[in-house]
Amino acid sequence: METSEAKRVLETALLCASQPMALRDMKALFEEQLESPQIRELLESLQQEWAGRGVELVELASGWRFQSRADMRHFLDRLHPEKPPRYSRAVMETLAIIAYRQPVTRGDIEDIRGVTVATPIVKQLEDRGWIEVIGHREAPGRPALYATTRQFLDDLGLGGLRDLPMLDGPAIARALPAPDEDLLSGAEQALLPLDNAQADAADSETPDAPRTALADSEPVPVGGEPAPAPPDSPTEPTHT
Repeated sequence: METSEAKRVLETALLCASQPMALRDMKALFEEQLESPQIRELLESLQQEWAGRGVELVELASGWRFQSRADMRHFLDRLHPEKPPRYSRAVMETLAIIAYRQPVTRGDIEDIRGVTVATPIVKQLEDRGWIEVIGHREAPGRPALYATTRQFLDDLGLGGLRDLPMLDGPAIARALPAPDEDLLSGAEQALLPLDNAQADAADSETPDAPRTALADSEPVPVGGEPAPAPPDSPTEPTHT
């Protein structure tokens, strides 16, 4: 098959796909006649061809997809004026700790936040598909270890945990830096915390102790190593 025809096949499949496509699925398009490096070259060529348009081809954690560019969101919102769901400060802080310190237990989260983690908060993140249990710590009660999922990365437009923004300070309030709303996609907007009044109303947690810092050392760089996992616990979360 000629290169131009192969790109045409890939382009069509990606535009019609409802979910990100993995390389193994793309190989099936060509009956295994093309290997992953060849397909990746075709994808990179397609990326260049679509540069400057309102739609871009991006690589995410679970595969490749076409999506609208961030600067088009303002116009697309006119078609769907309803606002995406917002989450309380407690939910956002819990998600931030899991994302940057995974795998962690509820006890770990409570030690960092200084408040009890209410069960509905964890369930809300699980129902959204952003966190999952990947194992249990070898400790009394065998508490569950939580980690983020591929869905979490896909919804934020990230290719992997290495693409998480750099922590710019030790406080948990900075675990997810305040984003530039003009550059956010619809999925990222769903991660913006509620305003203070809404957050207070949504929080059902009971203060337990002053909040502690995420770390007293240097900021964690993009792609930096997570905090060491406890003995006998997974050192690398497995995402589905």
